[in-house]
Amino acid sequence: MKILLIAVPLLSISIGAVVWVKLHGYWRPGNGPQYDPKHVSPVPDSPLRGKVLFCLGSSVTAGMASGGISFVDYLRAMDGCRIIQETASASTLADRGPKSYLRRLRANPATREPVDLFLCQLSTNDATFRSELGKVSDSRDPKDFDTKTTVGGMEAIIDFARRTWNCPIVFFTGTRYDNPRYHYLVNQLLELEEKWGITVIDLWHDRAMNQISPQEYRLYMNDGVHPTKAGYLLWWTPAIQRQLYHMFLKETEAPAGES
Repeated sequence: MKILLIAVPLLSISIGAVVWVKLHGYWRPGNGPQYDPKHVSPVPDSPLRGKVLFCLGSSVTAGMASGGISFVDYLRAMDGCRIIQETASASTLADRGPKSYLRRLRANPATREPVDLFLCQLSTNDATFRSELGKVSDSRDPKDFDTKTTVGGMEAIIDFARRTWNCPIVFFTGTRYDNPRYHYLVNQLLELEEKWGITVIDLWHDRAMNQISPQEYRLYMNDGVHPTKAGYLLWWTPAIQRQLYHMFLKETEAPAGES
């Protein structure tokens, strides 16, 4: 009996440790030191250099399965921009508690300083934790947004960021995985793009992004949601960079007919 009382807790601890290691991507080939941000080279004349980006997200933006390194760190290293990173794992766009996207955004001290671009992750947690998803409203009045729903939370975030910084607003999605609820949110986000004039970096529907080989996928992803360091560096960051570069270069282009 004494042996059993000792063995059961030890087994539970061992199983928990294995789950923890798997969840956080330890010893995954894609998390090798060769993919660390310190090994990347700066991008000459990056249009992001010197810009201030506010990045709001959850575990994907925090780099939960890649040793705390995400695309944010590669943008800093390559593009010389300052990124204010507001992340909390397991948080939702729907306002379900103190760690929700909306509450953290409103409380962040950076709301009192200038920001050149607001970048927000379309969280998978709302799909996983079965938030009420909601739908795009017919109004632009914040009082009409049902922030207890995911889409209502997104609308409140867009409105708040616009009123606070009056800067470009960008949302990015995850790459494709088997979750119809998240797919619904991606499509709702595309409707918000049309309604609000924001930019969506749609990795979910990006055919080229989703045509990688099974071997590449195993290197790039720890699971269906969370990239490894290699996944951020070689797969997600270039896609995000392309869109952000295009936005800032477009701002600096001279009108037609001007030299």
